[in-house]
Amino acid sequence: MAEAVPVRCPACLRENGYTVPVFPCACGSPVVPPLDLAAEPLPLTRRTWSQMWVTVRCGACGREGEWPHPEVGCASCGTVVRIPVHPVPAEPGAGSPGHPPHRPRPTPAHPTPDASGPGPGQGRSQGRGAAVGGAGGGPGHASPPAGRPAFRPLTIRTARDAVTTAALYLRWLGFQDVRRPDGRQVPSAAVDLRAPGLVAQVDPTTAPAGLRAVECVWLNGLTSCATSVYFALAGYTDEARIRADDLGIPLFVMDLTGMPQPVNDPADELLGTGA
Repeated sequence: MAEAVPVRCPACLRENGYTVPVFPCACGSPVVPPLDLAAEPLPLTRRTWSQMWVTVRCGACGREGEWPHPEVGCASCGTVVRIPVHPVPAEPGAGSPGHPPHRPRPTPAHPTPDASGPGPGQGRSQGRGAAVGGAGGGPGHASPPAGRPAFRPLTIRTARDAVTTAALYLRWLGFQDVRRPDGRQVPSAAVDLRAPGLVAQVDPTTAPAGLRAVECVWLNGLTSCATSVYFALAGYTDEARIRADDLGIPLFVMDLTGMPQPVNDPADELLGTGA
């Protein structure tokens, strides 16, 4: 595993530890994005699907692939920053039979999150720090019990990947028989997940989840006498976070590496205790 590096938040100037994610190349070798720590991290204010990926060359076979762009959430103020990465250097003879470039931008087989919609993912609407058992990190979040194995993430390339990741994470927390409910679905950007004692929603769009979304999942949980949990790919508005704290709704934000991150104290508590 790569070593943690300090990343200074441009909003509050706090340093957060960040562990560079390691991705598997098609040849089997590990691929690590080359961080440009000399450049200033940039606050993430708008998500677009194309900018969520960065080209990285495998040092073993020379293959170029696109992987999730490194991001980290500040454990103090919640600002999410995008960490600069060194561009892939030009390689003499690239494109020759001996060095065929491979740049497989993911082609979703299912509808992808809307990259053209509004995406003002303000800093405080994002996760407070690291995902558990994976890349990224800073202080200020709970750790899973020692007996629980590390969560194995699923790289998110489509909206369906986001829903699958949330379902896998809920099972990892201890909820049994997590699935989408039967019957006709109410038209909504968010996707429902159900389990005994659980009502969850997953928002795979690129717009932050708002106050109404949090209140709806709370009402659904209240009606079913179940725990309510919310997952979002683009984080939450300040109003949604404040309301979730008042109602005790665990909020998680997912990055493209597939590692859900706790956003508020109820999420930290659920992460520490499990279902």
